[in-house]
Amino acid sequence: MPSATATALDLQAARKHLIWHGKRPHLDILLCAPRGFCAGVDRAIQIVELALEKYGAPVYVRHAIVHNKYVVDGLKAKGAVFVEELSEIPDSAAPVVFSAHGVPKSVPADAKTRNMFFLDATCPLVSKVHVEASRHFEEGHEIVLIGHAGHPEVIGTMGQLPEGAVTLIETVADANAFIPRDPNTLAFVTQTTLSVDDTREIVEALKARFPAINGPHKEDICYATTNRQEAIKAVAPLVDAMIVVGSKNSSNSLRLVEVALRSGCKVATLVDRAEDIDWSLYSGLSSLGVSAGASAPEKLVEEVIDAFALRYDVRVETKVTAEENIAFNIPRVLRTMEVAVGR
Repeated sequence: MPSATATALDLQAARKHLIWHGKRPHLDILLCAPRGFCAGVDRAIQIVELALEKYGAPVYVRHAIVHNKYVVDGLKAKGAVFVEELSEIPDSAAPVVFSAHGVPKSVPADAKTRNMFFLDATCPLVSKVHVEASRHFEEGHEIVLIGHAGHPEVIGTMGQLPEGAVTLIETVADANAFIPRDPNTLAFVTQTTLSVDDTREIVEALKARFPAINGPHKEDICYATTNRQEAIKAVAPLVDAMIVVGSKNSSNSLRLVEVALRSGCKVATLVDRAEDIDWSLYSGLSSLGVSAGASAPEKLVEEVIDAFALRYDVRVETKVTAEENIAFNIPRVLRTMEVAVGR
């Protein structure tokens, strides 16, 4: 990965090339839409920003509020303090925000024991999965969670129920090897940011082995994840290469790269921002697709387009595959602030 200094030198070289040679090769950029922030991410960031405005710094945030370095660094600059565990927070009246990925039940219980003032920024679509898992458990079902081990959303969902109540399935092989206590009392839920196609294959494997398995009333993979993957599928076969803007710890962003490659695009990479582009992969292009994960701000997409505009004569077109107009309410205690700052 090139350093910021190396990138600056690259940009200088590109500018000199333009001065000396007078023209740039043409590049068609096809922008995926939808892309970037989803309603859950927007809500989580608002909660931290409004808490800072209402209560002042510091506002503590347990885990990265969303998986994007630029967003987290921006909130740090405003006075947010990020921790992994509540034990890292000194005794104070400062607010504590739980991230959009959700937390185990033990976390708010611990916060209450310590008399902490906390704000829950869990995405409502993740909360929906928590409710489903709890309902299945109360009905006596053995629960399977389709997801990625170690992801905070998975940790939070499994942490809604007693240890051992949920079995994690990551692959079709896991589904084929799984031995339930009773195949007639099974239910499954899924992480919200998975590959739609991979998840479908796992669900099909489970249903083939256990026809009586109960699923969610409505698919758990969130609308934003699905829409961004469908947009990638529409654009990837039309372009020479793709760039997905997003951080490497962002599950939904990583899935977009995988979807692009599976959809016929020969080159697809994930970049945090323009300075991370490996230009050796993007020479001699005539067309480029650009998307962004659900936690990546549009400003970083614009940075990437500007970087290509230094090297190419770009023409930008947007490929719209879905319209999104979903918004989620913020906690009541912050709603007066929301009005005051004109959100």
